[in-house]
Order: sequence, then C-alpha cells, then structure tokens
Amino acid sequence: MRALSNIRDTDNSSRCAHLPRKRFGQHFLCDSTVIERIIAEIGPSSGDRFLEIGPGFGALTRPLLAVVSEMDVVELDRDLLEPLRVHCNSVGQLRIHHADALDFKLSALRSAVEEHRFRVIGNLPYNISTPLLFHLMNQINHLVDLHFMLQQEVVARIVAGPGEKAYGRLSVMLQYRFLVESLFKVSPESFKPIPKVWSAVIRLVPHKNLPVIVSDEQLFADIVRQAFSQRRKTVRNSLRGLLKVAQIEAAGIDPGSRPETLSLAAFAALSRSCMTYSKEPHS
Repeated sequence: MRALSNIRDTDNSSRCAHLPRKRFGQHFLCDSTVIERIIAEIGPSSGDRFLEIGPGFGALTRPLLAVVSEMDVVELDRDLLEPLRVHCNSVGQLRIHHADALDFKLSALRSAVEEHRFRVIGNLPYNISTPLLFHLMNQINHLVDLHFMLQQEVVARIVAGPGEKAYGRLSVMLQYRFLVESLFKVSPESFKPIPKVWSAVIRLVPHKNLPVIVSDEQLFADIVRQAFSQRRKTVRNSLRGLLKVAQIEAAGIDPGSRPETLSLAAFAALSRSCMTYSKEPHS
C-alpha cells in the first residue's frame, strides 16, 4: 500500500466548501487522522473491488484509489458529481453512479467473473443508515465486507447483546448475517458541518457459516420484527398471532420473558417451532 502521507488530500477547505444539504444528511469527513485510521482498518489491497456509498468530495475515495486504481461510487447529490470527478481523476479510474443507494443493486456492477464480490464502504447519512443496511443485507452474496461510519447510537444497536438497552431488531437481524465489530468512535468535530452526535466506524463481515439454523428466513424476520415492535410486552403477548404459548414453550423459551432478553439462537428456535407446529395436522 502506498504510504498514506503521500496520498492524503491536503485541501480540506475545497473538500468541505460545498453547501451541505439537510435532505441528504450531509456531514463531510474532514479529519485527516480519522481518514487514515479508517483506511488502515479497511486494509485495501490492489485486487480488491470497492463500492463507496456517498463519497462526497472523495475523502476516503482518493486514498483507496491510490491502492486499487479503480473503483465505483454511488452519489445522489448531482452537484457533487463533477467536483468528485475532478478531485479524484488524477489518482485512478473512478466510475460514478448518480443514484439513490437505497435503490442501487450490486448485481449491476458484477464483472464477467461471477464470483467477484465487493467491499462496500461509506460515511452514511444518519437518516438512511438502517434501511440501507437492510438493503445491503439482502444482497449479501455480493459482499466481501462492509466498513461504515454511522451514528454511534446505531453502531451500539448493531453490536448489542441480549439484555443490553440497545439490543433490538437491528442487532438480531444483522448478527444473524454478519460478524459485527465496532472499531472506534469519531467526534463531531471531525465533520463539516459539525453534527450534534458522535459517530463510530463499524466492520461487518458476512458469516461463512450462519451461527444458527433458520429454515424460513422470512418467518424468522417476521418474528423478530413483531417481537421488538412491542418490546416491553412479554413474548407471549408480543408474538400473539404468530406463535401460541405451546409453541413458545416448545422452543425452550419462557412465554413470560421479554424480547430484549432473547438471544439470536432463541429467535431461531422460535421460528423453527412455528414451522414445526404449522406442519402438524390439526384436529
């Protein structure tokens, strides 16, 4: 990898000169120390294929391009397309896709080599981070890993375990698909404009082997969603209409427990119990 000191963008003022738009949730990363740390955590290699979501002026794009020589980015703000192209064209080949990341399909970027997968990075707008994570989770076969800057509260929710206050639907669904790791926190002063909250960088790597057995993933997702939509209720009540008390007990779960106390394995057991019951003949 080329030394980061040689690829650092020294013109922070030009990178942050664009008038940020609230509707896009724009907060541009302008701290070179944080940028270098993120690149070091990503650990890019020349053969990697990257997709960046919301590159802005290329704070992360430029140092990555210096290593991989070509990459794709998705940017929704039309006014950033030309400045980004100018800012990065001297470093490597940048393919800019003017699109909404929530609608963008990784399959559109697949190479002739069918097994080619992508490393996805981004400083994500806070207002779309959760739906975007679910959107990418549904395209997991195209992913090598994800490295994102997110609101610290969202990262806490992703990595939380049973019994923790932040534990919820996002924790269960993403931990089912990914090994999740909170890497480090980032202060508001590292951005322009300065946000009101702290951020954090997270790494998500698809499991080679899923940690639990789930026969019907849609049913599993429905159970998790309904359980946490009424998280203060007991499992008996929050899952009413999906599982009977006998099914909950057959899964080894106390019907009087609350959703935030249940592990990933417990939710998987509930989904299997529901399927088993549905296959039994009714009297």
